[in-house]
Amino acid sequence: MPDLKKMRDERGKLVKDARAIQDKADTEERKLTAEESEQFDKLMERQQELADQIQREVDLKEAERAAAEVEAKATKGEQRDTTKPETPEEQRDKAVMTQFRSYLLTGQVPMEAQELRAMQADVDVSGGYLVPPEQFVRQLIQAKDNLVFIRQHATVIPVTDGESLGVPSLDTDPADAAWTAEIGSVSEDSSMAVGKRSLDPHQLTKLVKVSIKLLRKSAFPAEQLVRDRLAYKFGVSEEKGFLTGNGAGQPLGVFTASAHGISTSRDVSTGNTTTEIRSDGLIEAVYSVKAGYLPNARWIFHRDAVKQIRKLKDGDGQYIWAPGLKEGQPDTILNYPFHMSEYAPNTFTTGLYVGLFGDFSYYWIADSLAMEIQRLVELYAGNSQVGFIGRQEVDGMPVLEEAFARVKLG
Repeated sequence: MPDLKKMRDERGKLVKDARAIQDKADTEERKLTAEESEQFDKLMERQQELADQIQREVDLKEAERAAAEVEAKATKGEQRDTTKPETPEEQRDKAVMTQFRSYLLTGQVPMEAQELRAMQADVDVSGGYLVPPEQFVRQLIQAKDNLVFIRQHATVIPVTDGESLGVPSLDTDPADAAWTAEIGSVSEDSSMAVGKRSLDPHQLTKLVKVSIKLLRKSAFPAEQLVRDRLAYKFGVSEEKGFLTGNGAGQPLGVFTASAHGISTSRDVSTGNTTTEIRSDGLIEAVYSVKAGYLPNARWIFHRDAVKQIRKLKDGDGQYIWAPGLKEGQPDTILNYPFHMSEYAPNTFTTGLYVGLFGDFSYYWIADSLAMEIQRLVELYAGNSQVGFIGRQEVDGMPVLEEAFARVKLG
């Protein structure tokens, strides 16, 4: 098993060595030589590899812990006294999951099963639709949380009582109170405006093909195998939507300028050049956000942007990027945690977005829990595979633009 402390110590030394190279050039008031630049990049690439490895190990331990809890609950019942008989609800949950596993493996559910009525929606032996047990839905959502970082910090609201989610909003505050004479008229406010944010879950679908042999021979339970693959595919699509979606039949992304989400008034380009991010530009972005949002604020960048930022210093000569070398401590930029996404913009030219800063609890996600899986047998039989189509409805949008600042090149 990897030694997390040893990896963190090695990462700290690599960062220290890279800083020594950069500091030497700064002291001598020159740019890095070709040899120094190559050595610096190698050190930083290795420290990023270690950072990723550390995060994977942490995530794996958490997943193992969660899986152990789920398995214990499925086989024994959570904190259940085994000397007592199972309750009708526990018996039903176990039977439903058994039938669901049978459906994933064979496409068939025994007709004599009493739970068939609770599970099926137009099921037949050659395929059909199946509404999975509630436990499966919860696990799928949790798996996506681990893959799509915005979900970890956003406000997620299940939509169960209607087709859409309507949220009233205070778009414009009343004007400040006015000092008034003891005997005099009170001025009426005309600036307060109330609006509404509407989220309409859109359908998201994905097909996963699994070999018949793998389904039957794998040490993984069938539902876990399908769940993991669907979670990854749904996670990628959701991340793209939450970051760059245009809001038409899909979520409205934080990098999409829109009067319904984050308008261009929240773009910050002061301090940046036409091709590069600068320390002053990032400082401008931080302090364009009100102090009340800063405790929960964080950055989003593509790794190409972080590659630029890790070499930047502030006006006091301190690096604005700092590694988190202690357990539970994240890497930071200007003392705020950041996330790297492959789907964040990474074209460095005039007028384009290259990063975002803000409090993501003001990005709202509306989830419809009507998730279903369709099993396709005959379509992929020639390749000895079984297809599984997952469907879910989801929407997302920023609901308060002043909680965000977009980093833009000059």
